[in-house]
Formats: sequence, structure tokens, C-alpha cells
Amino acid sequence: MHDIKVHVVEYGRKCLYMRYTDPITGKQKARSTGVPRTRKPKADMTAAVKVAAKWEHDLREGRYKDSTKIGWAEFRQRFEDEKLQGLSDNYAAVMNAAMNHFEELGINRLSQVDANVISRFQAQLREDGVRESTIRCYLKHIRAALSWACEIELIPAVPKITLPKRARTTRRMRGRPISGEEFERMLDQVPKVVGAVRAVSWQRHLRGLWDSGLRLRESLTLSWDQDADVSVDLNGQRPRIRFYAEGQKRHRDELVPVTPEFAELLLATPESDRTGPVFKLLGGNGSTLAADAVGRTVSRIGKAAGVVVDKREEKFATAHDLRRSFATRWSRRIKPITLRSIMRHADIKTTMAYYVDQDADEIAEELWRDHVESGQSGNTLGNTPDLIAQQDSPPDAVTS
Repeated sequence: MHDIKVHVVEYGRKCLYMRYTDPITGKQKARSTGVPRTRKPKADMTAAVKVAAKWEHDLREGRYKDSTKIGWAEFRQRFEDEKLQGLSDNYAAVMNAAMNHFEELGINRLSQVDANVISRFQAQLREDGVRESTIRCYLKHIRAALSWACEIELIPAVPKITLPKRARTTRRMRGRPISGEEFERMLDQVPKVVGAVRAVSWQRHLRGLWDSGLRLRESLTLSWDQDADVSVDLNGQRPRIRFYAEGQKRHRDELVPVTPEFAELLLATPESDRTGPVFKLLGGNGSTLAADAVGRTVSRIGKAAGVVVDKREEKFATAHDLRRSFATRWSRRIKPITLRSIMRHADIKTTMAYYVDQDADEIAEELWRDHVESGQSGNTLGNTPDLIAQQDSPPDAVTS
């Protein structure tokens, strides 16, 4: 094994540097220790030597590698093994989607990724018809991966990534909450889409989404087993759901109460059957379905029921529209801070979006309340019966 020795050197710059000679190429390589030069040179040198010792150790262990020689496939595999494994399934799914799109640019080496490549990536996504919100999401994930590469010294710096701005005219939601009648239509169509044999388990899952507000992947991860990423907790006064950081979008441990309706659905399961996944959805061949497959099936059910949530894009009800409907219904009954806790939104602004339409209706009711109580029950254009009568009367019929 070639020996590597890192020395601390002074280049007359703001910080002390460290340097070693590559035993293979014979070339010297240097980098800043990050230790600024002060009026205490002895202390500065001691701190710099510690940094140099760590770099030397990493070099000898093979953890540092010239980024110009690291293949993109090698980097992605290492990122998935060392970083992605500790994150939620939903985050990993989006990251993989972003990586797959990114690799369509033909990137071979990690060192090829720069601001120009990132710009091409955005342009390619737009050409493929990807939504601006999705482009923004993908860029955030690519940036996170590159930031990790920088942290472990695979690249010297993260290339500049400019996220697309949200248009001021962008609609708050890409769908809409569905009504109770529409939900019942979806339940009625389940046997036609998945077959009579599997209909009961699918209807139960749809009911679970409707009553819990869970994200699709969370609902499929929900388990009776206490060591699962998302599990049912019956130890409190009321049923709750325990989320470990790996099992949800926010990456934090949480204990969240459930609605009475969802509690009834859970407690309807006999104690002897309370093991494994709460919702067991099987495919035609008897195998457990992945979240993507379940999502596509729910969309087919929404289409079969004729529940259109976006006429312009001909978008039918999905699993996320059930979560949206849950939030809309409960926004009429509980405070925003309580709904935020149940929905587990990272930003209260996301929660408040469900109160906008409700507030508008309440304001309109308040504006019209005094008007109606005074007996001036006009129409929405402000025309009262007295004014209309005067307008329809001939001139000589109008009294002074």
C-alpha cells in the first residue's frame, strides 16, 4: 500500500493549508484546513494539524477520491447505500425519479455536473411536459444529493442551482376535494375495477384514506407491529398513530391522534388479527402491491366513478384527493393548528390553504346577515325589491 503523509503548510493566505504528494502520480495536492491564521500561531498550528490528520486518515482509508475519476453510477450507488437507506420510502422514491430523469442527460462522471448541466436538466424536463412544481422538487433532490457529495469530499463545491419561482397565478391545488356522494360512487366502482374477490379490502383501504388523511405510502406502511416505521398505538386513552422518522415525509418521530371514524375502522379488526400491515392489498397474482401500483388503481377507480377533479387537464380523483378531502372537511370543525398536527404539514401555510374558501363563505355570510335581517332581501347584484319596483314603474307613478 502506498503511504500518504499530509503536512501543514503556510501559503501566506488567510487560512493554513495542508498538502500531500500523490504516491501514484507524484503530483502535490493541497487544500485549505479551514483554520484561520491568528496571533496565536501555536494554537493555529495545533488545530490545523488535527484537520490534516483526519484528511490523511481518510486518504489512507480510501474515503477520498478525485471527483474527476468518480463515475456517476458509482456515486449514485454509494449515495443510495450510505444516505438514502436512512430516509423515508417516499423521499427515496422521489429521489430515484429525479435521478432517473437526470441520467437521461448522459452524465458519465460526477465531475461533469455543473451549473450548465443543471440548466439543461431544467430545459429537458420542461420539454418533456413536467410540471414546474415537479421540476422544483426534482432540483431540490438533486441539490441534496450533490450537497452530500460535497460533505464527504467527493466534490469541492455544490454547483449553483436556481430553483424556478412559483408563478403568482398558480392555483393553490392541482385537484379539488371530492364530496361524500362522489366518494360513495368510487366505493361502488371498486368491484368493477379490482374484481369482487378483492373488493372488500380495497373499499376498506379507500375508507381508511378518507377517514385518516394519511398519505398513500403511509397508509400502506401502517402496521399493527410496534417496531414498524408507521404503527397503530393503542396504549393511550384514544387510538393514535406513531410515526418514526423513517416512515414519513417530515423525517421526525411523531405520535398523532386519529379521528373517531378512523379509530372505529381500526378497532373493528379483531385482536387476533392485529398483526402486520393494517391494509393488505394484493394483486391478481396474490403478491403485495407497491404504492405506485396502488396509486394507479385508485386513479382507475376515480375514473370509473367519473369523479373529475381537474376538467382542464382531465384529471380524475386520486389517493391524494382523498387526503385533500379529509383536510377540507376537518377544516370546518377544528382549529388550523390542530389540523396541521393531524396532517403533519411542515409549514402552517399549507394548512391554511384549506381555510381560504371557508373564510370567504363566512365573510360573505357576515356581509349579508344584517342586510337580510333588515328585510332587504335583494339578489347578489344588490338590487332590492323596492328599487326594482321603482325602476319598472312609469315616471308619473313615482311619488316624491
